[in-house]
Parts: sequence; C-alpha cells; structure tokens
Amino acid sequence: MRLSCFVGERTTRMAARVSKKIPTSDDTWRVFRIMAEFVEGFETLSSVGPCVTMFGSARTPENHRYYELARQTATAAVKSGYGVISGGGPGIMEAANRGASEAGGTSIGLNIQLPYEQMPNKYIKTLINFRHFFSRKVMFLKYTSAVIVLPGGFGTMDEVFETLTLIQTHKASFLPLVLMGSDYWKGLINWLREMMLATDYIEKEDLDLLKLIDDPQKAIAMIDRFYKKRETDVNFV
Repeated sequence: MRLSCFVGERTTRMAARVSKKIPTSDDTWRVFRIMAEFVEGFETLSSVGPCVTMFGSARTPENHRYYELARQTATAAVKSGYGVISGGGPGIMEAANRGASEAGGTSIGLNIQLPYEQMPNKYIKTLINFRHFFSRKVMFLKYTSAVIVLPGGFGTMDEVFETLTLIQTHKASFLPLVLMGSDYWKGLINWLREMMLATDYIEKEDLDLLKLIDDPQKAIAMIDRFYKKRETDVNFV
C-alpha cells in the first residue's frame, strides 16, 4: 500500500511537470539567468588554482567506507597542492569537501537547486548555487585538473559518461579520470569491454581513459605523474 501511494504521488508530480511544458515568453528571459550562472562561475573559479573534481552519491552515509575513501582522497589531493570541487551536497560530496577543509585546502561546492532542495554541506568554503545542470557541468570540468568518481546513481553515471564523451570528442582537455571503489565499477567496466568494445562502438583507447584505483595516495600520485609527463613531453617538442 505504501509503495503504491509513493508511485501514485510520483506519477502525479511527473504528470504535473509534463503538463507545464508549454513555450512562453519567459523562455527568452531565462537566457539571462543562464548567462548569470556562467558569469558567476567563471568569475569565481578562474582564480582558484589547480583542483580535482570529485563525483559520487548524495546518499552515502557518513559511516560508509566510500565516504571515508572520498574524505581521505580529498585530503591527499590538498596535500599534493590541489583544491577540491564537489557538487556541494551530502554524501560523497560532503566527504570530499570535508577532507579538503580539514586539510586546510580549497573546498568548493557547486550546488544545484532541486525540487527536494539539496542543501549545501557545512564543509564548503566557496559556494556557487545553480538552477541548471548544464551550466553547473561546465564549471565542474572547465577548472579541474582531474576527475575522481566514487560510487553513485544516475547523476554520477551521467557525470562519468559526459566526461568520457567530452574527452573522446576533444571538447574537453585530456585529463585523468579515476574510478574509486573497484568492487562497484568492475561490472560496468566488464560490460563496456564485452559489449561496447567488442562491437566496435568504442575504441580500446576510449576504455583506457578510465583508471580503477582504490588507494587515495596512488590516485593522487597518478594525477601528479600525468602532469609531470605532460611537462616533460612539452619540453621535448
């Protein structure tokens, strides 16, 4: 009975949203709100220095090992000279900001306004609020040196595959993309290999963009090596 009520309420809310999809003159004015989000993001983040962006579920509790893994990884990132950018909410996002804040580093939250009101976590030092996912996503990648992803749901998967697509199509700079929590990700990696790669829908180089690393120190060391190698390569050009 409780499940049917929940499904019924959710269906009603979805129907209400669909019924509102009628073009109006407000759509034109929405452009200015979108522009304002980009301007605020550019002005706030352009001077923060090197950062890593960390993605993961908002539902991960504080006592979960993934929460602690995210916190330790953020701390390691700060000790290596990076700031930390997260989605600004609870769960893995909170753990990332917490690790950065406790280590005395830059702790940035890019919060999104949702129907159920995602509240910013208390470990953020620099907060930007967004109404639109697409402008928020631009800021996640434009000012980051690497992307570190811990287990999550649809939103996290969206962030992983958009990052992959942007790198693959050269719309974003080539950067390290680390998946942490290999027990969670192995099934996805196997599916990508056995289905997408086997049917030639992706190249082996595309799959190689994903790095499975469970140790915080090793993850940050890999990012450091990536940029040291690039500096060396440039010197030899």
